[in-house]
Amino acid sequence: MTTTPSIHTFHIPVMGLSFTIDSPIRVAQYGISSVVSIVDDELIEKMSAFYSQKFSLPYQEITKKFHDYRAERIKSYLNLMDRIVGEKFEAFKLELSESRLALDRFLGMLPNQSDFKKGLLELLENGNQLGQSVRDFLERHFSPGAIDVNIMTKVDRDTYDKNELLPPAFSDAHTALRGFAMSRLQSSVVFSAGMNPRLYSYMESFGCFFPDAEGRLEKKIVLKVSDYRSALIQGIFLAKKGLWVSEYRIESGLNCGGHAFATEGLLLGPILEEFRLKRNELAVGAHVLLSKALEQKGLPVPAQPLPLKITVQGGVGTAAEHDFLLQQYGADAVGWGSPFLLVSEATSVDGETRKLLAAAGEKDLYLSRISPLGVPFNTVRGTTNERLKQHRIDLGRPGSSCPKKYLALDKTLDEKGLCTASRKYQEHQLALVEHEKDGLSAEAYKKKRSDITEKACLCVGLANASYLEQGITVKGEAQGVVVCPGPNMAYFDREVSLYDMVRHIYGNGSVMGFPDRPNLFVKEARLYIDYLKKEVLQNGAAATAGQLKKWATFQKNLLGGIAYYKELFESVSVVLGMDADPWSVLQEEIERIEIGIPC
Repeated sequence: MTTTPSIHTFHIPVMGLSFTIDSPIRVAQYGISSVVSIVDDELIEKMSAFYSQKFSLPYQEITKKFHDYRAERIKSYLNLMDRIVGEKFEAFKLELSESRLALDRFLGMLPNQSDFKKGLLELLENGNQLGQSVRDFLERHFSPGAIDVNIMTKVDRDTYDKNELLPPAFSDAHTALRGFAMSRLQSSVVFSAGMNPRLYSYMESFGCFFPDAEGRLEKKIVLKVSDYRSALIQGIFLAKKGLWVSEYRIESGLNCGGHAFATEGLLLGPILEEFRLKRNELAVGAHVLLSKALEQKGLPVPAQPLPLKITVQGGVGTAAEHDFLLQQYGADAVGWGSPFLLVSEATSVDGETRKLLAAAGEKDLYLSRISPLGVPFNTVRGTTNERLKQHRIDLGRPGSSCPKKYLALDKTLDEKGLCTASRKYQEHQLALVEHEKDGLSAEAYKKKRSDITEKACLCVGLANASYLEQGITVKGEAQGVVVCPGPNMAYFDREVSLYDMVRHIYGNGSVMGFPDRPNLFVKEARLYIDYLKKEVLQNGAAATAGQLKKWATFQKNLLGGIAYYKELFESVSVVLGMDADPWSVLQEEIERIEIGIPC
């Protein structure tokens, strides 16, 4: 299938394990790209069985008895999605060429400045009828949205065959990468959660990640990053291996869903400005290193830097914000995540969880400590997982049975690793707390216990929504659903259609009923200020000299970001709906945060 430039200026990022597990099947025929998590091979196998039956396609179960079953499951599901998307896309093109109603509705979902949209309208205005002329135009200019995949680099547990440690190639992230590499997809792998040198080096095993003689890449690499320095370090590492980063996907450190990797007080605007100024430098520098590596490998060397995209996501909620990011910073696309959790045509979410999300306000969405990875995790209060977890605590049986073990990464008690949300781990840690109970205040004792038992089973909780939505039986201990929206979820309060959400993104309608919603830059700055305040308040008394220095840098960077915004919004015409200057108030609040000076 010939690939043409994307007709959309947004994509749907990965959300949890299950929320976008089948999004390409739902939206790719409209040209919308989305990202599928390929961590959970058990969920993936269930989805293979479900969609094979739904579309009357042959299905052969891949059990754990198969050699390399995990990679085979992932490859099989990706190939299945590719087939289904291809068939739905061909059917949709036929419908567009035969139905003016379908074509008009599709035109209503396209960006107003889209050349593709203008071309279709001109075709119709020039008297061309539906049929062959429309079909020919679509064949030349329209491709389905990408079926991209996500691998969280930290989820790379070593695996065992009974008690025998298997080679690194069979660790979780390596196996997922192999499954993608073996698939027939021509799309991208999105790496998130930072650098994994062992995993990145493993990519050299697959020719599909290297450019061919024409400079084409069968499979592309996308890095999700929170600042320019991280992008530069990872990009150089990969370029030295002959691997090109086709896209840097910049995500707000705190104004995002799921795991939140806070920067050192660096705000989104200044980060994007640095990428804008250094984009060419980044591409040229990587090209030099890439060329040298490819030459040493005896592989084709591109004459010039390969295409490099810069995209951004995290907290975007209005068409004005979307357009501003594209125009001011030259972003190639914008990721819209949490709002799509309320779009049943796009994401896999059970009914109860969608209602919870629609009703959630600012105070219901919070940065939690429930992740076993020890990384702050954005979620919402009142999930079924939260209720079931508390019920087990009340019964004196805290922790999960840990059936999947993807996050069994703590090796203090077991060389094979334990998850900090597991019952075995928590029972051991709680016993230690009991031994020191007499030396603790009642408040300290309660906090220590809470710090242990608050961890949630994300492996099951983040997968259950798909099972519940599709009526697939969930075996084992009930865990309920964990959901991971960003703070922006507070401003979307009802389930909406895909048509209406896309029109909202492009400014042709609105699904938001919050006229006082803070601008995304203001919201992110507020989240960072609150984050620093909380860190200083909770840990200030016992802070080391190193910690105090980090907080001082954090505060300095925040003030630098506020100064940048002050100047920016004086010089640009787009004010993103801000009626007053919020920056002076935020600056004063940052300056009032008292950080001790190390001796």
